Amino acid sequence: MKCITLTVDAIIPYRGKIVLVKRKNEPFRGCYALPGGIVEYGESVESAVLRETKEETGIDGKIYKLVGVYSKPNRDPRGHFVSVCFIVVPEKGELKAGSDAEDVALFSIDSLPKLAFDHEKMIKDAEAMLYGILSEM
Repeated sequence: MKCITLTVDAIIPYRGKIVLVKRKNEPFRGCYALPGGIVEYGESVESAVLRETKEETGIDGKIYKLVGVYSKPNRDPRGHFVSVCFIVVPEKGELKAGSDAEDVALFSIDSLPKLAFDHEKMIKDAEAMLYGILSEM
């Protein structure tokens, strides 16, 4: 019997742009992606997204809003991964690449690079929510 893997992704508005990480590992090694990762056993998705945000970007944040749940069986080449995506607003910390991230960079929502997984769809789904936040930062 195969199991579904639960993951989280964070859309982080920062200085009027979006934080993306360059992936250090396969799949999509060298591609930009939203910070995120696998939810650990006994961990809530809310705790996981804040942990992954800190580990991959150096930023401590708070959850602003749920963007959605992404569950297409082929969204990840490793198997059936279901992701819960949140907008995470930075509170403190210094932006720097960590853990699974080779690099961390800021991109305008209107000029994103080619993204790993279905992260472009996540950002598009969050676009209306983001414009208000991005203009305030």
